[in-house]
Amino acid sequence: MLIPVVYSASAESIPEWIRNNALWYGQGIVSETEFLNGIKFLIENDIIILENMGEKNNIKLFDATVIIPNGNYDVASTGFYIPLNLEILADTTVTWINQDNVEHTIQSQDELGNIMGLFNSALLDTGEKFEFTFEEEGVYNYYCSLHPWRVGLITVK
Repeated sequence: MLIPVVYSASAESIPEWIRNNALWYGQGIVSETEFLNGIKFLIENDIIILENMGEKNNIKLFDATVIIPNGNYDVASTGFYIPLNLEILADTTVTWINQDNVEHTIQSQDELGNIMGLFNSALLDTGEKFEFTFEEEGVYNYYCSLHPWRVGLITVK
């Protein structure tokens, strides 16, 4: 079940240090953790407001989408999956969307990196989507079989 999320932020209210962090993250100067801590600060201080239509067991319900950004294919790029670790509830359908200009796959793997047959997409061209419904709690690893340095996680609670 997808629950709509309303994002509201004013460009004037975003501190310059966050704008710089976003720029530096895009340039690979700051880590993903540093960048995400900045976003967390904005949310916790009501600069970016996330309004949820529902909440279950204190887990906020968000859109269950993973973006494969442009540049994801390049081993030197910082074009990681967005988000890198998607947290969802059981029985949620996750949609991966390829926004890169090359094909990608979504392949499940275990915690040791061995390929599993749980979910496996066909080649996804630019703009194509792949969906999978996670029915059980756990941590699910995945990667692109064409670009194996690109890995991600789905955490089901």
